[in-house]
Amino acid sequence: MTKTLTEKEVLQLLEETKAVLHGHFLLTSGLHSPVYVEKFNVLQHPAYTERLCKEIARRFENDGIELVVGPVTGGLLLSHEVGKALGTRAIFTERENGKMVLKRGFEIPNGARVLVVEDVVTTGGSVREVMETVREHGGIVAGVGLLVDRSGGRADFGVRTEALVHLTVETHTAQDCPLCREGKPFTKRGRTGK
Repeated sequence: MTKTLTEKEVLQLLEETKAVLHGHFLLTSGLHSPVYVEKFNVLQHPAYTERLCKEIARRFENDGIELVVGPVTGGLLLSHEVGKALGTRAIFTERENGKMVLKRGFEIPNGARVLVVEDVVTTGGSVREVMETVREHGGIVAGVGLLVDRSGGRADFGVRTEALVHLTVETHTAQDCPLCREGKPFTKRGRTGK
Protein backbone atom coordinates (compact mmCIF):
# COMPACT_ATOMS: atom_id res chain seq x y z
CA MET A 1 0.00 0.00 0.00
CA THR A 2 2.37 2.78 1.25
CA LYS A 3 5.45 3.26 3.37
CA THR A 4 4.75 2.52 7.02
CA LEU A 5 4.52 5.55 9.31
CA THR A 6 5.92 5.04 12.79
CA GLU A 7 4.26 6.53 15.86
CA LYS A 8 7.24 8.87 16.21
CA GLU A 9 6.80 10.12 12.63
CA VAL A 10 3.06 10.65 13.12
CA LEU A 11 3.62 12.55 16.38
CA GLN A 12 6.25 14.70 14.67
CA LEU A 13 3.77 15.55 11.88
CA LEU A 14 1.07 16.38 14.45
CA GLU A 15 3.45 18.64 16.36
CA GLU A 16 4.77 20.34 13.20
CA THR A 17 1.21 21.17 12.11
CA LYS A 18 0.34 22.23 15.67
CA ALA A 19 -2.28 19.50 15.97
CA VAL A 20 -0.54 18.57 19.24
CA LEU A 21 0.22 21.70 21.24
CA HIS A 22 2.27 22.06 24.40
CA GLY A 23 1.65 24.82 26.94
CA HIS A 24 -1.01 25.54 29.58
CA PHE A 25 -4.55 24.94 28.34
CA LEU A 26 -7.98 25.44 29.84
CA LEU A 27 -10.07 22.56 28.49
CA THR A 28 -13.79 22.79 27.80
CA SER A 29 -14.29 20.47 30.79
CA GLY A 30 -12.81 23.18 33.03
CA LEU A 31 -9.70 21.10 33.68
CA HIS A 32 -6.18 22.32 32.94
CA SER A 33 -3.65 20.42 30.79
CA PRO A 34 -0.10 20.89 29.45
CA VAL A 35 -1.12 19.24 26.13
CA TYR A 36 -3.95 20.08 23.76
CA VAL A 37 -4.94 18.18 20.60
CA GLU A 38 -6.35 20.38 17.82
CA LYS A 39 -6.88 17.71 15.17
CA PHE A 40 -8.08 20.12 12.49
CA ASN A 41 -4.64 21.74 12.38
CA VAL A 42 -3.46 18.58 10.60
CA LEU A 43 -6.77 17.58 8.95
CA GLN A 44 -6.93 20.92 7.13
CA HIS A 45 -4.09 19.62 4.93
CA PRO A 46 -5.53 17.06 2.48
CA ALA A 47 -2.13 15.56 1.68
CA TYR A 48 -1.38 14.92 5.38
CA THR A 49 -4.89 13.59 6.00
CA GLU A 50 -4.49 11.20 3.06
CA ARG A 51 -1.08 10.02 4.32
CA LEU A 52 -2.35 9.41 7.87
CA CYS A 53 -5.45 7.61 6.61
CA LYS A 54 -3.39 5.40 4.33
CA GLU A 55 -1.52 4.30 7.45
CA ILE A 56 -4.77 3.46 9.25
CA ALA A 57 -5.95 1.57 6.14
CA ARG A 58 -2.63 -0.30 5.83
CA ARG A 59 -3.12 -1.71 9.31
CA PHE A 60 -6.49 -3.21 8.30
CA GLU A 61 -5.80 -4.08 4.64
CA ASN A 62 -5.94 -7.85 5.30
CA ASP A 63 -9.08 -7.79 7.46
CA GLY A 64 -11.71 -7.99 4.73
CA ILE A 65 -13.12 -4.53 5.47
CA GLU A 66 -16.19 -3.82 3.34
CA LEU A 67 -17.24 -0.44 4.75
CA VAL A 68 -15.70 2.38 6.78
CA VAL A 69 -17.82 4.42 9.20
CA GLY A 70 -16.90 7.44 11.30
CA PRO A 71 -18.79 10.06 13.29
CA VAL A 72 -19.22 13.62 12.06
CA THR A 73 -16.98 15.78 11.93
CA GLY A 74 -13.39 14.57 12.01
CA GLY A 75 -14.47 10.95 11.64
CA LEU A 76 -16.17 11.90 8.37
CA LEU A 77 -12.87 13.06 6.88
CA LEU A 78 -11.08 9.96 8.12
CA SER A 79 -13.76 7.54 6.92
CA HIS A 80 -13.63 9.03 3.43
CA GLU A 81 -9.84 8.79 3.13
CA VAL A 82 -9.53 5.36 4.79
CA GLY A 83 -12.35 4.05 2.59
CA LYS A 84 -10.58 5.43 -0.48
CA ALA A 85 -7.34 3.73 0.54
CA LEU A 86 -9.12 0.40 1.17
CA GLY A 87 -11.26 0.66 -1.97
CA THR A 88 -14.51 0.54 0.02
CA ARG A 89 -17.54 2.70 0.58
CA ALA A 90 -17.30 5.25 3.40
CA ILE A 91 -20.22 6.68 5.36
CA PHE A 92 -20.72 8.65 8.56
CA THR A 93 -23.02 8.85 11.55
CA GLU A 94 -24.63 12.00 12.87
CA ARG A 95 -26.15 12.86 16.21
CA GLU A 96 -29.92 13.27 16.20
CA ASN A 97 -31.79 13.93 19.44
CA GLY A 98 -28.69 12.86 21.36
CA LYS A 99 -28.25 9.52 19.52
CA MET A 100 -25.82 8.47 16.76
CA VAL A 101 -27.79 7.58 13.65
CA LEU A 102 -27.37 6.93 9.95
CA LYS A 103 -29.05 9.52 7.74
CA ARG A 104 -28.88 10.58 4.09
CA GLY A 105 -29.98 7.16 2.88
CA PHE A 106 -26.85 5.42 4.19
CA GLU A 107 -27.20 1.69 4.67
CA ILE A 108 -25.02 -1.05 6.07
CA PRO A 109 -25.41 -4.41 4.34
CA ASN A 110 -26.28 -7.20 6.77
CA GLY A 111 -23.09 -8.97 7.84
CA ALA A 112 -20.76 -6.34 6.31
CA ARG A 113 -17.33 -6.13 7.95
CA VAL A 114 -17.03 -2.54 9.14
CA LEU A 115 -14.04 -0.49 10.24
CA VAL A 116 -14.98 2.32 12.63
CA VAL A 117 -12.64 5.32 12.52
CA GLU A 118 -12.30 8.39 14.74
CA ASP A 119 -9.86 11.26 15.01
CA VAL A 120 -9.22 11.64 18.76
CA VAL A 121 -10.43 9.35 21.56
CA THR A 122 -10.45 10.39 25.19
CA THR A 123 -13.19 8.27 26.77
CA GLY A 124 -14.25 6.36 23.64
CA GLY A 125 -17.92 7.27 24.02
CA SER A 126 -18.46 8.38 20.41
CA VAL A 127 -16.72 5.29 19.03
CA ARG A 128 -18.92 3.02 21.16
CA GLU A 129 -22.01 4.85 19.89
CA VAL A 130 -20.90 4.37 16.26
CA MET A 131 -20.20 0.69 16.96
CA GLU A 132 -23.70 0.31 18.41
CA THR A 133 -25.21 1.98 15.33
CA VAL A 134 -23.26 -0.36 13.04
CA ARG A 135 -24.50 -3.40 14.96
CA GLU A 136 -28.10 -2.12 15.01
CA HIS A 137 -27.94 -2.01 11.21
CA GLY A 138 -26.57 -5.57 10.91
CA GLY A 139 -22.90 -4.75 10.43
CA ILE A 140 -19.99 -6.54 12.09
CA VAL A 141 -17.43 -4.24 13.70
CA ALA A 142 -14.14 -5.71 12.49
CA GLY A 143 -11.90 -3.06 14.06
CA VAL A 144 -11.37 0.51 15.19
CA GLY A 145 -8.83 2.87 13.64
CA LEU A 146 -7.80 6.04 15.47
CA LEU A 147 -5.64 9.01 14.67
CA VAL A 148 -4.92 9.76 18.36
CA ASP A 149 -5.70 7.70 21.45
CA ARG A 150 -5.35 10.06 24.39
CA SER A 151 -7.24 7.78 26.77
CA GLY A 152 -4.07 6.55 28.44
CA GLY A 153 -5.11 2.99 27.55
CA ARG A 154 -8.54 3.28 29.21
CA ALA A 155 -10.59 3.08 26.00
CA ASP A 156 -11.24 -0.60 25.24
CA PHE A 157 -13.62 -1.39 22.39
CA GLY A 158 -13.50 -5.19 22.53
CA VAL A 159 -12.16 -5.40 18.95
CA ARG A 160 -8.72 -4.88 17.42
CA THR A 161 -7.92 -1.20 17.75
CA GLU A 162 -5.09 0.59 15.99
CA ALA A 163 -4.10 4.14 16.96
CA LEU A 164 -1.42 6.03 15.07
CA VAL A 165 -0.43 7.90 18.24
CA HIS A 166 -0.95 7.12 21.93
CA LEU A 167 -0.88 10.09 24.29
CA THR A 168 -1.28 10.10 28.03
CA VAL A 169 -2.56 13.60 28.65
CA GLU A 170 -2.53 14.70 32.26
CA THR A 171 -5.28 16.99 33.48
CA HIS A 172 -5.64 18.93 36.70
CA THR A 173 -8.27 20.93 38.52
CA ALA A 174 -7.45 24.63 38.83
CA GLN A 175 -6.60 24.09 42.51
CA ASP A 176 -4.15 21.25 41.75
CA CYS A 177 -2.59 22.59 38.53
CA PRO A 178 1.23 22.78 38.73
CA LEU A 179 1.29 25.23 35.79
CA CYS A 180 -0.98 27.61 37.71
CA ARG A 181 1.31 27.31 40.76
CA GLU A 182 4.23 28.27 38.50
CA GLY A 183 2.26 31.31 37.31
CA LYS A 184 2.18 30.19 33.67
CA PRO A 185 -0.57 31.95 31.70
CA PHE A 186 -2.99 29.99 29.55
CA THR A 187 -1.83 29.26 26.00
CA LYS A 188 -4.23 30.37 23.31
CA ARG A 189 -5.41 27.40 21.26
CA GLY A 190 -4.25 27.34 17.66
CA ARG A 191 -0.87 28.86 18.45
CA THR A 192 2.05 28.02 20.67
CA GLY A 193 2.13 31.34 22.52
CA LYS A 194 5.61 32.17 21.18
